[in-house]
Amino acid sequence: MTAKLTAEFLLPDLTAAERERAARVESVLPAIAAAAESADEAGALPEGHLKLLGDAGLLGLVVPEEYGGLGGGLRDLAATTYTLGTVCGSTALAYFFHCSSSSRGMLPLAALEAGLYDDEEAPVVRAFAEKVLHLMGTEKKAIGNFASEAVKASNANVLIRTTATRTEGGWLLNGEKSFGCLSGSADYYLVTARREDVEGLDALTLFLVPRDAVGARPRAPWIGLGMRASDNNGLIMEDCFVPDELSLAVPGAFTRATSMSRGSWVGNQIAIASIYAGIAQGVWDFALGRVMAAKFADTGKPIASSPMHQVIIGDGERHLAEAHLWLRRQIELEASDPPILPKNEVVQSWKLAKGAICEHAHDVALSALKMCGTSGALMGNSIGRAVRDTAMGLVQAFPAERGKLDLAKMIVDNEGWAGLTTSDSFAKPTQTAK
Repeated sequence: MTAKLTAEFLLPDLTAAERERAARVESVLPAIAAAAESADEAGALPEGHLKLLGDAGLLGLVVPEEYGGLGGGLRDLAATTYTLGTVCGSTALAYFFHCSSSSRGMLPLAALEAGLYDDEEAPVVRAFAEKVLHLMGTEKKAIGNFASEAVKASNANVLIRTTATRTEGGWLLNGEKSFGCLSGSADYYLVTARREDVEGLDALTLFLVPRDAVGARPRAPWIGLGMRASDNNGLIMEDCFVPDELSLAVPGAFTRATSMSRGSWVGNQIAIASIYAGIAQGVWDFALGRVMAAKFADTGKPIASSPMHQVIIGDGERHLAEAHLWLRRQIELEASDPPILPKNEVVQSWKLAKGAICEHAHDVALSALKMCGTSGALMGNSIGRAVRDTAMGLVQAFPAERGKLDLAKMIVDNEGWAGLTTSDSFAKPTQTAK
């Protein structure tokens, strides 16, 4: 009988090709698990992890085979971040932010296929999209995806104030990115900026910034509560020059590309929630194994047999099951072919799913903490990391409360939170999330 892969706890119906890709992930788990505690303590992604993932072909997991990748899709990405999350949430998050860069290649290519660019724009768009995909697939380079900034907008996930100014042969970038993994460790940073000479959302542009580019540097170390080993320090750019061949500065090119997404914003966000469900699965296995193995001195029965533990076990199993159900449903909605629901309904579902998955995952971690008691409540063990890491899921991207509010506005007012916005878009009507 074929051994069950970790990914099959989430998706029991893996195809043969998906199972082969999942086996690659399984092969790197021992090394990542062995480094998880020390990585969390140091607050840095272990130096060898990116090479480990690259040697396994996983940096090109969701890159088409013609660009040197493995040809996986959203199901593969969600299954992989889930699997990595069972042993190290930080590595899973850093990996997701690399893989999310693929959308900046895949979505423009889909928009090209749909005829959304004119004859002058098309070659520029294609060149940039294929550059991103070849870097990830053929060249096995790590790309850190940087969009988020410290400044906030009342109507969007991310407000872009980083500017792109035309100069001879390219662009000068100025700004500060507050959130995005692989600071200082990625080979390239994929930066979302706005052209100063273009108004509204058409100003949104994309740039590939080499790690050693003059004028680009990581921000001060981020001392996070959880997900500490994701190299999530942010990025500062001061007159950072990016040549034209590493730029997608066609006005409106990025927003037209995002319109091709099946889900919220640029799609694939469900693979972040998969991380937290994976963390929950990992800590639950740890805690349940611990209380099943430990015995009462007077009866010799497992500690898990006590009435209190059985109540906690029942509660934890419920939260774990509900996290998996929400996750599977959203993956199906975003990956099914043909689509099950229209895009606006898929986005509405995501607004609830993200918060529900992350809250259930945190509840599982709390159940594991209660189940193992004081002796299990250590800062760096699986329980300590899971409680802190899943707490980050409560606030990352948007809290459950924000999702519920946004869903209600979409239903009642046909108005939703935008994915990205710029400061000069405030006066314009709010756009439903792409």
